[in-house]
Amino acid sequence: MANGNATFRHSNVALLGLTEILAPNEVTSQEFDERLADTLSMLNLPTGLLQRVAGVYARRNWDQPNQFADGAIAAGKKALAEAGVSPDSIGLMVNTSVTREHLEPSVAVGVHAGIGLGSQAMNFDIANACLGFVNGMTLAANMIDAGQIEYALVVAGEDASRVQEATLRRLTRPGINREEYLNEFASLTLGSGASAAVLGPADKHPEGHRILGGITRAATQHHELCVGDHNGMFTDTKGLLAGGMELVVAAWEEAHEDGWNWRDMDRYVMHQVSDVHVNSITKAANLDPDRIPVTYPELGNVGPASLPITLSREASHLKPGDRILCMGVGSGLNTAMTEIEW
Repeated sequence: MANGNATFRHSNVALLGLTEILAPNEVTSQEFDERLADTLSMLNLPTGLLQRVAGVYARRNWDQPNQFADGAIAAGKKALAEAGVSPDSIGLMVNTSVTREHLEPSVAVGVHAGIGLGSQAMNFDIANACLGFVNGMTLAANMIDAGQIEYALVVAGEDASRVQEATLRRLTRPGINREEYLNEFASLTLGSGASAAVLGPADKHPEGHRILGGITRAATQHHELCVGDHNGMFTDTKGLLAGGMELVVAAWEEAHEDGWNWRDMDRYVMHQVSDVHVNSITKAANLDPDRIPVTYPELGNVGPASLPITLSREASHLKPGDRILCMGVGSGLNTAMTEIEW
């Protein structure tokens, strides 16, 4: 096994429910351009960079920043109802949100209480940037395969409004230069939303979608390329893209050496970042772009909720037997690819 690399296979795990909660308020990239008009003029930068470079035309926000937890609660309840699984059957609830109000207690405890899960459901946060939801599903699937639990609930609720506002304040301050502006450009692609998934034993749910397994790989030497908090996200965009593509290609090649065959999947559901990100992965792995659904043009980058939101929206177009590869990259850098048979 190569350093930083792991492959895994699940024997009896199915995806039983997958839902999205849409944040109610649309914020367009044109609105950001209008607020940044004086800065763009001063730096001799054109308007429409978010649309032309990133392909992000809008994103969503909650009415209030702290409603990300309410979104996770609503998504969790909706996913349980869709799966037909009682809250009392859940043995594990994992919150995978990047967003949090405080260091302790965990976000998970409030979501656990809000959903009304029983005391039998262990609950905690998994934080791994935009890869958290995929990691949470892998952990839950391993525990189901091990017989430790029967059903698991994975949630993510994200708020980007505070990062957006802090970034806009900095980008409109006197004396800002082009380098500073471009280092924070990625912050304005972020959006808000929530998603949840229910996992359970495949042998008890033939209607479920089998989670077969996949690969993870780490390149943590790049942990300083993208660093963020409520005050902003500071990104070495070129370095992050180069490091991310090297990591994804290495994981892709090693997965095939380990017996996976992902060259002709029915869908490639990626973490949603931008045109540049999707186009780079598409080219590097020689994927069919028609098999890659995207949500970032209207939702932006909703952190760890992005990938499950995209898969949830694509679900109505899938048929039994379709093969889906979930592909995520998180700041740090980490990547994971997980195959689901619909």
